[in-house]
Amino acid sequence: DDFYKKVIELSGEAVTMCEQCGTCTGGCPMVDEMDITSSQMMRMVLLGQLEVLETEAIWHCASCYTCTVRCPRGLDLSKVAEALRQIKLRLEINKIDIRDITKEEMKELPQIALVAAFRKLTG
Repeated sequence: DDFYKKVIELSGEAVTMCEQCGTCTGGCPMVDEMDITSSQMMRMVLLGQLEVLETEAIWHCASCYTCTVRCPRGLDLSKVAEALRQIKLRLEINKIDIRDITKEEMKELPQIALVAAFRKLTG
């Protein structure tokens, strides 16, 4: 119950409005990279299944808002995915280790990409 409420608080989305129509999954450009679909992610949140935090799907969401545009209820699943990432990162479990990035990579990678990765993938 606390997990479910935390997702709602962080995302600002009324996840109970999801009718599991699958439109979000049908339009998602990243669905082939995900281990669960967008609609499965929402269902797991609705059921309070903490296992959703262990999925790769929360990290593969590109926040492109295709799901939001197509959702008949106007739900923003990218905000839900971001809330799930925040919950995971607040457990202080980092998806990447900054120390693993070599100096050569630091010089070659766009600075904006590094900053985005640090914000999205580290606590």
